[in-house]
Amino acid sequence: MPQRRHMTHMICRFTAVFAVVAVSSLAHAADPRLSVVVPRGMQRGTEAVVNFRGARLKDAQEIFFYDPGIEVVKIEPAEDGNSANVTLKAAPDCRLGEHEVQVRCASGVSEFRTFWIGALPELAEQEPNNEFDKPQPITLNTTVTGIVESEDVDYFTVEAKKGQRINVEIEGLRLGTQIDSRFDPYVAILNQDRFELSVADDTPLVNQDSVASLIAPEDGRYVIQVRDGSYQGNGNCFYRMHVGEFPRPLAVYPAGGPVGQETEVTFIGDPAGALTHKVTPPADPKTPFLLIPEQNGQIAPSANPFRVSPFANVLEQEPNGEPAKASGPASPAPIALNGVLEDEKDTDFIKFAGTKGQNLRIECYARRLRTPIDPVLSIHKADGGQLAANDDNGGPDAGLDFTVPEDGEYLVGVRDHLSRSGPEYVYRVEIIPQQPELTLSIPRVQQYEQTRQQIVIPRGGRFGTLVNAARKNFGGKIVLETDRLPPGVTMIAEPMAENLSSMPVLFEAALDAPLGGFLVDLKGFKDDNREINGRFSNTADMMRYQNQEMLWTTTVDRLPVAVAEKLPYSIEIVEPKVPLVRNGSMNLKIIAKRDEGFTKPITIEFPFRPPGVGTLPNVQIPEGQNEVMYPLNADGNAQVASWKVYAVGLSDVGGMGLSASPFAKLDIADNYLNMAPERAAVVQAQPTEVYAKLEIKTPFEGTATAVLLGLPNKVVAEPVQITKDTADVRFKVTTDAESPVGRHQGLFAQVTIPLNGEEMVHRAAGVELRIDAPPPVPKEPEPKPAEPPMPVAQPDKPPEKPLSRLEQLRLEAKQRLEQGKTP
Repeated sequence: MPQRRHMTHMICRFTAVFAVVAVSSLAHAADPRLSVVVPRGMQRGTEAVVNFRGARLKDAQEIFFYDPGIEVVKIEPAEDGNSANVTLKAAPDCRLGEHEVQVRCASGVSEFRTFWIGALPELAEQEPNNEFDKPQPITLNTTVTGIVESEDVDYFTVEAKKGQRINVEIEGLRLGTQIDSRFDPYVAILNQDRFELSVADDTPLVNQDSVASLIAPEDGRYVIQVRDGSYQGNGNCFYRMHVGEFPRPLAVYPAGGPVGQETEVTFIGDPAGALTHKVTPPADPKTPFLLIPEQNGQIAPSANPFRVSPFANVLEQEPNGEPAKASGPASPAPIALNGVLEDEKDTDFIKFAGTKGQNLRIECYARRLRTPIDPVLSIHKADGGQLAANDDNGGPDAGLDFTVPEDGEYLVGVRDHLSRSGPEYVYRVEIIPQQPELTLSIPRVQQYEQTRQQIVIPRGGRFGTLVNAARKNFGGKIVLETDRLPPGVTMIAEPMAENLSSMPVLFEAALDAPLGGFLVDLKGFKDDNREINGRFSNTADMMRYQNQEMLWTTTVDRLPVAVAEKLPYSIEIVEPKVPLVRNGSMNLKIIAKRDEGFTKPITIEFPFRPPGVGTLPNVQIPEGQNEVMYPLNADGNAQVASWKVYAVGLSDVGGMGLSASPFAKLDIADNYLNMAPERAAVVQAQPTEVYAKLEIKTPFEGTATAVLLGLPNKVVAEPVQITKDTADVRFKVTTDAESPVGRHQGLFAQVTIPLNGEEMVHRAAGVELRIDAPPPVPKEPEPKPAEPPMPVAQPDKPPEKPLSRLEQLRLEAKQRLEQGKTP
């Protein structure tokens, strides 16, 4: 489903360009949105006016296309500011299929949407065409653009001669027009007697779109029916239906080839029979290679996926349906094994050679190549004994890591999960030594949306983001770099630590930076080995089903970076002068600087949290105010280091305007002291003490204050002053006659140490306080004891240590015995 960029196919190659058209700007608008481009595509070699629909597009200045071949001639924003008419010119050799596009405004950059390029003249559907007897006439070799409404059925008619090929391919779900439109196109070709000659629903090559094909059995009129598979539909169910004599094979074998070498391939599944071509993949294996079949001057509407690898192909040799008949000879990794599950309940076995201790990645490509197979992959010893197996390794394809136990021959087994087979059941198994891999991305902040997947820097301000790095088969620090940035823009990024998978990155724009932007190639490298590298990619959700399963996604590999109009506010972190200690907390001060007249509330976020640091999702600077405290806390394992952190402000400036603070230093330190409170018990309305042993790990100057927090209702404890020489602490606790009876386990001690004019807050371990009801009053009063002698003054004694819980229990049992009660 994901579509990769920088595609090269067998027809042509290009160099990347995109168009720039300037129009007037609008100050203090922000957050442009692009919902859809209508019509959903155009014919290459032509010029067309298309409507970009969304919100806050009045200041549109530029259109970004991720691939070359489409020129922007003119941008005309509508008066309501929510759409723009854009004149586009597609080159005659523009790549067929899906193109990603987004709008750059003076105030920001929209999300990307898709726009499709076809080879055939285009014709709009004309209603009414909902009856079989009243279809819309069209000619062969035409692309029809239409919409399926609820319970809508569209009929079209074409004339064909006996023996003439009729292929129908529809783009509906793949258009990704609206994520919840759930359009599942159904296509049928019928004769004049209403007999179905070809029916298609969910053709694997085109995902859940459809391909219907036939060779006309006689001269005459043929009717094409288009509808939703469940007779649903709505105003977002757009389709592009290609009808013609073009070839439309459903698979290609082999499904890949070595870089830079001519490979003979066979296209399979077209009604006119197999089609053979010789192709030469590009020299760079990272460039996806799409084969678009062409025959008799007609070209297919879309490509057959094709893997390009820097190693040789091995083709299966039938019969190889059991281990003893496995295809050979055994080739060592890296190698690509290619086959077809053509026979009924077919299982293929192919040999490969392994060396003891080799760590191999064995990956089966089938669904990713849009073939019908749901592959099950297995690894066997030469005698057939199974060593490993996998089905659906994070998706419908299969893959596994395998460590070779001994030198020798091994077998790869491939079968379909449901034992299906056929000439289109093509697969490719790539066996390679495990290699370092790195992928960069920006985390999503909103499910199913592309929010903040674009870098929009206000003039004189900053944009902050997290960049995720997915490492595989290596460790170490990651360094970021870009191929270019807009004038006046700087990227600030510390190397990502070895144990982190996310890093904070700031982009700053000078106050006089010109409005404008680029699609930027963001790369990451291992700090001491540039051979280990990876690129940014962003996968957007385009269509989902009722169970939230994604039916269509689109991936781009460049990052939009643009300078936008200045925002009417900025934010800063007041850098703390004390560390955040383990098992401690801190209130981080955030201040806002507002332009005169701007009073809107500002939501503050703290995106990057060093390991072991937690906080709230956001806090708010109220309307008209200029500061807020952001609470941070560190657990006992927080990573001790000096970290660069930033805050993000979000406010309504005619759309959501984002401003990031400069980096501030946040030191994480080990706790200065340990405090171990002991459990205590008390009777209602009586005082008690909570004793705690104190260990000073880092001496400090001055006096710290310890308080007991989390006390139950109507229980108070006096603060205690401590110094670097204090060895233990006694919290004097007072209860009330209405203090709640029971075990209270939410108590904890907090110690605040003054340092550099600020406060460093520690939190000690929790402690339990048990509150008992007073014993019952005796039935008969006790005899009044004789007057005691006058007390003799005694010298002051140091306070006794409170009894431990065990000592208290023993004392209570002794008292009950003395009173004649059963313990």
